[in-house]
Amino acid sequence: MKRSTHRQLLTTHIGSLHRPAALREAAEDRREEAITEAVREVVARQVEAGIDVVSDGDMSKPSYSTYIAERATGFGGSRKEPRRWLEAEDFPDWGGPKIEINLDPLPPAVPAVVGDIRRIDTGAAERDAANLAAAVTEAGAAEGFLTAASPGVLTIFMENQHYPSHDAYIEALIPVMREEYEAAYRAGLLVQIDSPDLSAFDVQFPGMPLDEWKRVAAAHLDAINAATAGIPPEAMRLHVCWGNHEAPHTRDIALREILPNLLRARPAALCIQAANPRHEHEWRVFEDIKLPEDKILIPGVIDTTTSFVEHPELVAERIMRFARVVGPERLIAGTDCGFATFADHYNLTPSISYAKLRSLVAGAALASGQL
Repeated sequence: MKRSTHRQLLTTHIGSLHRPAALREAAEDRREEAITEAVREVVARQVEAGIDVVSDGDMSKPSYSTYIAERATGFGGSRKEPRRWLEAEDFPDWGGPKIEINLDPLPPAVPAVVGDIRRIDTGAAERDAANLAAAVTEAGAAEGFLTAASPGVLTIFMENQHYPSHDAYIEALIPVMREEYEAAYRAGLLVQIDSPDLSAFDVQFPGMPLDEWKRVAAAHLDAINAATAGIPPEAMRLHVCWGNHEAPHTRDIALREILPNLLRARPAALCIQAANPRHEHEWRVFEDIKLPEDKILIPGVIDTTTSFVEHPELVAERIMRFARVVGPERLIAGTDCGFATFADHYNLTPSISYAKLRSLVAGAALASGQL
């Protein structure tokens, strides 16, 4: 994993980017060819914007998590109980055309777990890794990362209708996801594990007491550590967030409450939300809870739910807060979350998303100058 220096603060983002119309409309017999071309284009566009550590934009995935249902047995039907944000109960007049879709955090077609989970498409992860590795080389990017879901976040999206317990469901997912992680590592890429389950307290277990939820979250992190046991920590990054949606977020658990658990994770880099108005202040937590010497922090200094394009000077200010508490060598500037979490639904237009990435790069350059 490349590191920033006083002279150059590196930039990255969280992974998902808008899938082009040509890819979404590609016939089945042209899909792999369309994916390969889309990856080349999206990597080139990130490099053009100035991003150092790039991704494939999740071009082959309908979403950052539910894609695994296409690569394993055991998934089918649909969930029985919709998951709703508890804050919708706190704000009964919250709604309207703009956010009505966000009141249920899961798209309607997500399958459930109805049988034993077994890997069937053993080549999909390898194809994703090969496409990104080739595009990184061709575009001259500094480094590439491939996203993969954590075992725990899959349990948020795909309801358990088969296994006798939540723990048994998590255990069944570990070997399936291990193959996803190791395929990226073998290709020479960084592995980003997306794990909102370690922070999205109100979505996964609404009403559960905090102490009990912390025990569950610790078990979810143990599953990540088990699934990544064969990968060096410096080849991995862990992404956590409180949901990539515009909402009150008044029930979000505080970073201070979850950070001790997050710092037990094997991945060397930790990606957190730090730009949205509910969590921007939490950079101060690192004054009290010290980042271990072997860890890198990737704070979001760009919000991914609002069309406001952050001014580079504000981005630099956000970066400098973290640089002062963790040091620039252990800091990479990132975004709060992905720009297109689901292939057919996103908060921002492509032009605004890339404008935000360019502002991220400009802000990192300003901060580098200040350092």
